[in-house]
Amino acid sequence: MYEPVRPPRYERRRLRDLDHHLTRWGPASGSPLVYLHGFLDVGETFQFVVDQFARDWPILAPDWRGFGRSDSTGRPYWFPDYLADLDALLDSENCERATLIGHSMGGNVAGLYAGIRPERVAALITLEGIGLSRTTPGDAPGRYRSWLDELKTPPRFSDYRSVEEFAQRFQRNNPRVPADRATFVAARWTRPVSGGGVGISADPSHRLVNPVLYRREEAEACWSRIEAPTLLVLGEHSPFPARLGADASEAQLRRVIRSLDIATIAGAGHMMHHEQPEAVAGVIEVFLERHLPRSGG
Repeated sequence: MYEPVRPPRYERRRLRDLDHHLTRWGPASGSPLVYLHGFLDVGETFQFVVDQFARDWPILAPDWRGFGRSDSTGRPYWFPDYLADLDALLDSENCERATLIGHSMGGNVAGLYAGIRPERVAALITLEGIGLSRTTPGDAPGRYRSWLDELKTPPRFSDYRSVEEFAQRFQRNNPRVPADRATFVAARWTRPVSGGGVGISADPSHRLVNPVLYRREEAEACWSRIEAPTLLVLGEHSPFPARLGADASEAQLRRVIRSLDIATIAGAGHMMHHEQPEAVAGVIEVFLERHLPRSGG
């Protein structure tokens, strides 16, 4: 299994009536870089990128509600709660101006937050957190119907005989991730289940379809209010930008986000922080050194 170079530290933090699991790296003092993980991921798998930073940054990575070792609600999840949880986390850290780094779902939360509270974000880095496909009002009846149907049959995740079995499955789905990192991820994405074996360490309620349509126009309205310098990092082989079509084009993104740098990680897909952590760390650090004062991290 992958052996961390920079050892993590763990703590629990009560945020909005739920206990959240936090992972920290680097100095205990100084305003931390706040890393926000993607769907089904956990904060601790940012380890690979942390180990590749040249500078020993203070870093804080929460597990979102219902993921990893944070408390679950056992009920359908509402996206604005992630915004409120992030707001509460920054309050608890006495962080007036945060540097946010988000992957996928976490990048979408970070981007919305940076536009909703622009005065509170010093820099924004999003690893393919560029929104979802547009919807139309005509999609609403079918979406509500699907949600009602799914509520009658609660979703669940598959169980596995061992962490190693899950690691093999993870590596089949992510062939660019070497075996030692895949096993590290598998150990953090799973937990023991009764009767033996392991299960996914996430609340199955996350699998419920969202009854409320994603409205890209609203997301773009938030992004247009971002004041912080912003870095968008894309994976060369990721399928996500192509699914968004023109909405993921450089011209459209620059039209919406006023101060935007774009970097592409060669040889990486959507899970770039697991696949090419050295390259991801490099583009992040160059951006941060350019935009943050030396005393800011």
